[in-house]
Amino acid sequence: MDPKTEQSDEAQGLRLVRAFLSLPPDKRAEVIAFVEALLRAHGRPEEGTEASPR
Repeated sequence: MDPKTEQSDEAQGLRLVRAFLSLPPDKRAEVIAFVEALLRAHGRPEEGTEASPR
C-alpha cells in the first residue's frame, strides 16, 4: 500500500476515534449498538479466528 494512503487511513481512523470519544455517553452507546448490529447482519468471524484485513 502507498505510504501516503496508509497515513491518510491512519489519520481518518484517529479522527473517527476522536469524534467517538467526544460524544456523550448515551450517544456512544447508540454507536456501539449500531456497530454491533452491523456485525451481526454481516456475520462475525468464528471465535478464535481473526478477520482478514482489507
